[in-house]
Amino acid sequence: MDTEEFLLPRSRAANERLHALVPGGAHTYAKGDDQYPENLAPVISHGRGAHVWDVDGNRYIEYGSGLRSVSLGHAHPRVNEAVRRELDRGTNFVRPSVMELEAAERFLATVPTAEMVKFTKNGSDATTAAVRLARAVTGRPRVAICGDHPFFSVDDWFIGTTPMSAGIPTATTELTVAFPYGDLAATEELLTRYQDEIACLILEPAGHTEPPPGYLTGLRELADRHGCVLIFDEMITGFRWSEAGAQGLYGVVPDLSTFGKALGNGFAVSALAGRRELMERGGLRHSGDRVFLLSTTHGAETHSLAAAMAVQATYAEEGITARLHALGERLAAGVREAAAGMGVADHVLVRGRASNLVFATLDENGRPSQPYRTLFLRRLLAGGVLAPSFVVSSALDDADIDQTVDVVAQACTVYRKALDAADPTPWLGGRPVKPVFRRLA
Repeated sequence: MDTEEFLLPRSRAANERLHALVPGGAHTYAKGDDQYPENLAPVISHGRGAHVWDVDGNRYIEYGSGLRSVSLGHAHPRVNEAVRRELDRGTNFVRPSVMELEAAERFLATVPTAEMVKFTKNGSDATTAAVRLARAVTGRPRVAICGDHPFFSVDDWFIGTTPMSAGIPTATTELTVAFPYGDLAATEELLTRYQDEIACLILEPAGHTEPPPGYLTGLRELADRHGCVLIFDEMITGFRWSEAGAQGLYGVVPDLSTFGKALGNGFAVSALAGRRELMERGGLRHSGDRVFLLSTTHGAETHSLAAAMAVQATYAEEGITARLHALGERLAAGVREAAAGMGVADHVLVRGRASNLVFATLDENGRPSQPYRTLFLRRLLAGGVLAPSFVVSSALDDADIDQTVDVVAQACTVYRKALDAADPTPWLGGRPVKPVFRRLA
């Protein structure tokens, strides 16, 4: 379909109503309509498997489902059945349910590098609890974040380091320092500069590139030598790298780790896991100062824990991680071939582990470009592909991948025209898409 004919009147009206009632028009900034071409931000009606439908009746092949959380596909029957069963038995009680015990046992069997686990509803609560615990056990104030990774938490200790730091005291932000991924010497220099001040190193153990040889082991040794806590944020790497996360794949054990996203296949559940010695400081069976680790009314809703257990069983029994990699490899190869065929292989790039692919859109000078991203997204949407990234779900099939590659090839034809003109403006249809983290709206 030509983008000039692709209109979303109902979605556009729904977006206007959303903005009147919900700040930003969405409950996650990454889902905002500023992330999509002007007037082409579909509002979703429903989804099944790898497909979603918008309120205008259009069907899309969807990537990056639920910001990477729906890795089995929408309305997965095994997960839904587990949830329905618990809904009929009650969802929240005044005392722990047996489901909390069973879910903890299942999680710790899946992630054997951890000794204790506590569940909550979102990733930010888990990472902030990890940071609080690290500060408590070390008695140190500073947090060292990996500056190459885009997001750790909505809480002040992290958001204060981004362009959206309004409302956060400078004194809080000054307690967070950054280290570069893959550079042990620079990290050791930071730890030495702030000797005995850094409570923890927190990072995603892997990102768009594989860890350099010996890097994670070296980081483990640095943390031990300098007496700080090593925290792996496995929100994305959990399940997509291996069922036991990146720590299970690479064989390096952090002191604490956080899981979420794929854990519930879209249901709200995340986890803080780690060494018993540390985790128990948030419990009742120790003699030291108590740490307010995690205490949430809805943290152990039975249906979400049931979803997590069903997800883990499905991954283990059906080889989901391997399927994600196979689908991603097929997609990456197809996109690269399509881009090369249209002469834009140096401008439309696919990056990352096969189970967690993203794409980059570069201008005629080889620089990342929001206008060219806008052009690319417009063509994908008109072709029935909703893809803020190329992160796959296991519900995709070969026909979905092949259709996606065909649409990408059509998008690359237009991309080539824009490069030849050295100006993508005629193909944007309005303002360019915007980065999530920016100072002004």
